[in-house]
Amino acid sequence: MTNYLWLVPALPLAGTIINAIFSRKMPRWLVSIIGVGSVGLSFLVVLTQFIALLDSDEPHRVINVSLYTWIPVSDFKIDVAFLLDPLSAIMLLVVTGVGFLIHVYSVGYMAEDENYGRFFTYLNLFVFSMLILVLGNNYLLMYVGWELVGLCSYLLISFWFHKPAAAAAGKKAFVTTRVGDFGFGLGVLLIFATFGTLNFDQVFHAAPQMFAVGAPVMTIITLLLFAGAVGKSAQLPLYVWLPDAMEGPTPVSALIHAATMVTAGVYMVARSHELFALAPLSSEIVAWTGALTAIFAATIALVQMDLKRVLAYSTISQLGYMFVGVGVAAYGAGIFHLMTHAFFKALLFLAAGSVMHAMGGVIDMRRLGGLRGIMRWTYLTFFAAALAIAGVPLFSGFFSKDEILAAAFGSGHIVLWAIGLLTAGLTAFYVFRAFFLTFHGAPRWETEHATRPTGHASQDAQHAAVHPHESPAVMTVPLAILAVLAALGGFVGMPSVMGHNWIAEFFHPVFGAHEAHLPPLTEWLLMGASVAAGLVGIATAYWFYLARPEIPVRLAARWSGIYDLLWHKYWVDEIYSALLVEPGRRLAMWLWQSVDVGTVDGFANGLGRTVAGASRVLRGWQTGYARAYALMMLIGTVIVIGWLMLR
Repeated sequence: MTNYLWLVPALPLAGTIINAIFSRKMPRWLVSIIGVGSVGLSFLVVLTQFIALLDSDEPHRVINVSLYTWIPVSDFKIDVAFLLDPLSAIMLLVVTGVGFLIHVYSVGYMAEDENYGRFFTYLNLFVFSMLILVLGNNYLLMYVGWELVGLCSYLLISFWFHKPAAAAAGKKAFVTTRVGDFGFGLGVLLIFATFGTLNFDQVFHAAPQMFAVGAPVMTIITLLLFAGAVGKSAQLPLYVWLPDAMEGPTPVSALIHAATMVTAGVYMVARSHELFALAPLSSEIVAWTGALTAIFAATIALVQMDLKRVLAYSTISQLGYMFVGVGVAAYGAGIFHLMTHAFFKALLFLAAGSVMHAMGGVIDMRRLGGLRGIMRWTYLTFFAAALAIAGVPLFSGFFSKDEILAAAFGSGHIVLWAIGLLTAGLTAFYVFRAFFLTFHGAPRWETEHATRPTGHASQDAQHAAVHPHESPAVMTVPLAILAVLAALGGFVGMPSVMGHNWIAEFFHPVFGAHEAHLPPLTEWLLMGASVAAGLVGIATAYWFYLARPEIPVRLAARWSGIYDLLWHKYWVDEIYSALLVEPGRRLAMWLWQSVDVGTVDGFANGLGRTVAGASRVLRGWQTGYARAYALMMLIGTVIVIGWLMLR
């Protein structure tokens, strides 16, 4: 079946091309069939490849399929070739499976949009780009996919480009991620300069033979690669684009946050684990960046009132967890959390989109509430996702998050484990805060909402009459499927004290035995601490927002400085604007006025004025009188004869 691997990216690409050319002339149902069906068929092909991989014995679970030679230059050769192994297989299942459900959901969510065909064209292109990134068996093909997902994020975040905020968010995402991509590109070039090849198998085979652990060149290569991951996966300090990406349609948010772009950095580090194993300093930086990002973003999510932005900061925080995993060499645990996160985070975003769909676009949680009885399916599925991300036992997030925390503890990174544990408690608090404010309590959409406790007006101060209702089946069925995955998806990675860790065994041909093995009592104690942190977070959210809602108001007033710090997101955007954006803008204006207008345009315009002035002088000689021309000829003749006589 491996001969059909090329169909996995080819089908979404075909959907992209067909809808790009013909969608304006096709009925919407046909656009939907092509857009959704192409990704669905791709998922079926992935499923057959995955089954074939399962049927293979462990040494044969790594398969390269070369389609054609792309760049043959002397000894340098790059093929368009795809790599199928346990790592890429899990990523393919996530991208096509979750991506397919998001496509189905989009049929209902975008039903009234006038650019329906363009939306599915971009969505298919996004999936194709991510599949190229995942399937490529060399760094150059990965880089092609890497840049394509950046382009697609720009197209989809700014899909409603007539809205200034959406257009600005698309540009912000594109420019910010380019900063990291520059480092990633330099890393790829340094890999080629060092090894003379960009093929994964050749680079990973040569690296430990050429360099000892801690070699400076390996540290530089891995840090450059990680710079790309920091941008794509929204880690400190390049995370600022991801919250603003909420300006795009909600299915786009789900696709970016759950199945595609932001997971690219985690996948790249896991794929490059042979290089990071030779650069312990880089691995430490990866782990610490992830841990600091996790708690930093979680604190911001504590006070935000835009439901989608809460989920956006949650994504940044959960990505930090994944980087902690791969940073402490628990690569399988990091990818396992990537998989479970795709389930519950896609579900959270799509459920938020269902709320928006029902509430006429309202997403401010101060104008929600009381939706539990009206939107029963949305309520139950959001609840399942909240339990999963909070790490409630037996839900998917419980298994994957605890595996990362256990790996951090077992590797001796006690401080990282403590940060992760605190972040787990904060995560449970903010996600159930969002859950209670959105679905419980008295309805707040019928009255004008109050201002912030500190006296600042809401960004959305206009009252809107809404009529809540449950979303159609085309939107709720994907929610139900994702809810099942969020609830049960973690059982494939149970810790050894609870059962069989199938996914760690499946990853063994790629990562080997990297997972930490702790005494059973220690594992139980670590799980108990994690569960306790989550339950405390849930109980605190219940106490603050259902039992005693006056408490957060009093706390916000008493600790107004801290509240404002979190409400304004540590003023990071303002700091970047003051230190980078505004100086850059002023420099650009100076270059435009002084260099472009004053020098370049000045030279061109001056040359034009000189020619125009000369033409005016010469034009005066063209009188149209024959006697004047005869006189000029006579004068010229006399001058020439005089010059000849003087010689």
